Amino acid sequence: MMPFDIENTMPRQRTAALPFGSDGAELASVGAAGPLGGRRKRFLDIAFVLACLPFVAILMLGLSLLIKASSPGPVFYGHRRVGFGGAEFRCWKFRTMVTNGDVVLEQHFQRNPADRILWKSERKLADDPRVTPIGAVLRKLSLDELPQLLNILAGDMSIVGPRPVVREELDNYGQAAPFYLATRPGLTGLWQISGRSDTSYAERVRLDRKYASGWSIIGDLGIILRTVPALLTARGAR
Repeated sequence: MMPFDIENTMPRQRTAALPFGSDGAELASVGAAGPLGGRRKRFLDIAFVLACLPFVAILMLGLSLLIKASSPGPVFYGHRRVGFGGAEFRCWKFRTMVTNGDVVLEQHFQRNPADRILWKSERKLADDPRVTPIGAVLRKLSLDELPQLLNILAGDMSIVGPRPVVREELDNYGQAAPFYLATRPGLTGLWQISGRSDTSYAERVRLDRKYASGWSIIGDLGIILRTVPALLTARGAR
């Protein structure tokens, strides 16, 4: 698959069918034809990334050297996430955690059982023990997500859309899952400009549903513009 293919509106692998129920009936035609926004949204994605890449590449190189020098392990981290139609893809980020993160997290849960319950419901912790000092800064400024520009070029993600989730998280979406599955996940979105981790998971699901049911190019451009002040204030970033 060529990363600049504007015709790339279908994932490499899909589930047999989108689980459209009565609440997602209005999205059924979108899911059948391709991701939300079709060619117009795909064109915006490619144009935006190509315009930013010459400037972002220098920043990414500097961050890569900083991460490599600050802690042992790879510079990038790829995690399996769910995209359009239920297809899984590897979502890239700068590594912000220790390499034995699963062990560290389990040890933390054994000492703090209440945090295990919070993690299962919210998929986040106020003070994640796995995050490195450099990683905490990258997360605060959302710089850890810059490698997702490559996911956008590859057609797995979009500039604007729901935050990419792991498969287990789809259970939290309930009847709103079809709204998520009809889109490509986004580098930014309504959740990212609405307080991020300061909001509840239920609010995040509501925002994803609102975005998918009322999508427009003008709306995407507005979210992109509002992302800049959201990043500068770092509201809700963890």
